[in-house]
Amino acid sequence: MGTEKRYDQDFYAWAIKNAELLRQGRLSEIDAEHVAEELESMGKSERRELISRLEVLLVHLLKWQFQPGLRGASWEITILKQRDSLADLLEESPSLRQGLSEHLVRAYGRARRYAAKETGLPLATFPDSCPFTGEQVLDPEFWPT
Repeated sequence: MGTEKRYDQDFYAWAIKNAELLRQGRLSEIDAEHVAEELESMGKSERRELISRLEVLLVHLLKWQFQPGLRGASWEITILKQRDSLADLLEESPSLRQGLSEHLVRAYGRARRYAAKETGLPLATFPDSCPFTGEQVLDPEFWPT
């Protein structure tokens, strides 16, 4: 069975076979088009994970800032976990830092809406643009007041 046909019928077998062909230097036998698509997809997945983690972190930072009377261990743990996961992700894929400010803007727009829904506070309670810098968001010592 050719590698292209395997891609459609058994992704796992296709991936193992193409990895084997790469290691053996048998480049002419590789399903190059699908390998390229999968590599691009992996990169996009990393970016989506970054944005998703930023959204969760920003929601909790907003709740921390705008509902100080409700601060608790659960929010603190969520903030710590997201920061740790983001640090790991950025360590594994440092090039994601290049677009961090753009991703922060995108994530904040969503986080602001989610924070309003979760808290029951009017959307206007939360600033239109992110009140935190990328450095603050990632800084384990930063806690908005």
